[in-house]
Amino acid sequence: MNEMIVEWLKDWGVNPSSIYWLYWILMVLLLAIIIYALHLCFNKGLVPLIRKVTKGTTSKWDDILLNDTFLSDVSYLIPSIVIACVLPLVIPSSDMILEFLLKVNYIYMVVAIAKMLCTFLNSLYAISNQTDKLKNHPLKGIYQMLKIVVVCVALIIIISILINKNPGYILTALGASAAVLMLVFKDMIMGLVAGVQLSANDMLRPGDWISMPKHGADGSVVEVTLTTVKVQNWDKTITTIPPYCLISDSFQNWRGMTDSGGRRIKRSVYIDMRSITFCTKEQLKEFEKKGWLEGIEREDQFVVNLHVFRNYLDKFLRHHPRVNQNLMIMVRQLQPTAQGLPLELYFFYNGTDWVPYEHLQSEIFEHVFAMLPTFGLQVFQAPMGIDFLKSYND
Repeated sequence: MNEMIVEWLKDWGVNPSSIYWLYWILMVLLLAIIIYALHLCFNKGLVPLIRKVTKGTTSKWDDILLNDTFLSDVSYLIPSIVIACVLPLVIPSSDMILEFLLKVNYIYMVVAIAKMLCTFLNSLYAISNQTDKLKNHPLKGIYQMLKIVVVCVALIIIISILINKNPGYILTALGASAAVLMLVFKDMIMGLVAGVQLSANDMLRPGDWISMPKHGADGSVVEVTLTTVKVQNWDKTITTIPPYCLISDSFQNWRGMTDSGGRRIKRSVYIDMRSITFCTKEQLKEFEKKGWLEGIEREDQFVVNLHVFRNYLDKFLRHHPRVNQNLMIMVRQLQPTAQGLPLELYFFYNGTDWVPYEHLQSEIFEHVFAMLPTFGLQVFQAPMGIDFLKSYND
């Protein structure tokens, strides 16, 4: 075909000294026309067809996978494929120009394929974020590592193309410097291992509330990447923690509290032990009238006011609309101290939001303090200067 083109140019009366350059100009124009025609067919014919098919399906994964960026990356491969097929037909195999042009084309092809694979991995990450079983797992670091692997393989292939060596030769050379590479990519390697452990053991998910005082972190996990875990603290500051620190050190994850649907309230009131006495007959009549003695096995002379108060608080919590009735409710005494007898209320708020939780906790203990005198009890409080002054005046 090349000889036919040359003869055709001669028949048209082209100067023999200009045939060489004119031949190359015609080949470049022909190649450009072929590439443009194929590019046009792909973008105007195949791409709309693919979009129509993906939009016609009920699933969303194909829309994400075959997105505009991915299809655009595929279109970038068309010129390199055409050039790789056509160049050996128009240039003699012994020509140095052919070898140079093919090298450049192969490098372009490797870069285009690497870009397409990275876009494909981004699409897979987007699909996994919309999957119920995977969206709460820290997969971003794993996908980042896969993209690094794609880029490294692409670089090895490009270097092998430039130096005319087998990629295995490059890998062998890199194996000799593995120790240096491990030092350079230490954080990435440790981050990858930590990311796999965090994901496999379901230790951490984006959105989890974690506490790690050693690194000043107390808030919600925003992002988990290959080298960092970003935590937005409650004061809106951002703390970054290396993933391997979450494996080597301990941290507190509050996800169990969120999943349970209840948030624990555990607080004590210190009762002045001098106010703990047997109930008088008048008190017993009043308590019985209000139903506070139900469930108490008693002899009138041996009913203790603190016992009645504990019974009252237990029923109060079990009938409170904002207390989670499916989780533990308990009112108990702790070991007596020099500051009084601790009376602990142990129950759960029927929710996990912080502000309503604090409101309920305050309301419950305000009620407890207000009801103490009704049962003849007093809360312990360290004496102040005004107490000593009053005692002195008395």
